[in-house]
Amino acid sequence: MALRFTGIDPETQGNGSPTVWVDDEQRELVLQGWKPGEELLARISGTEWVPGHDTGIPESENVTRIPLRMAAMIRKALDDAERSGLC
Repeated sequence: MALRFTGIDPETQGNGSPTVWVDDEQRELVLQGWKPGEELLARISGTEWVPGHDTGIPESENVTRIPLRMAAMIRKALDDAERSGLC
């Protein structure tokens, strides 16, 4: 997997932090973030966000929390991927 590092949470204290990469081969954003709490998982799982779409989080998927202060970093990753012709 060819990962292109975009950046980490600027407020990291050096012991793990939300991180953003672009996977050129899979044409995906890869995000490392905080695990959601039980309350957030229950709110997500108990809501029909799109009419007719299953509720809950499929076994093959996960929810990750990313601080909003990283919005520019996520935009940069998307812009880089677009400039590279990946999307």
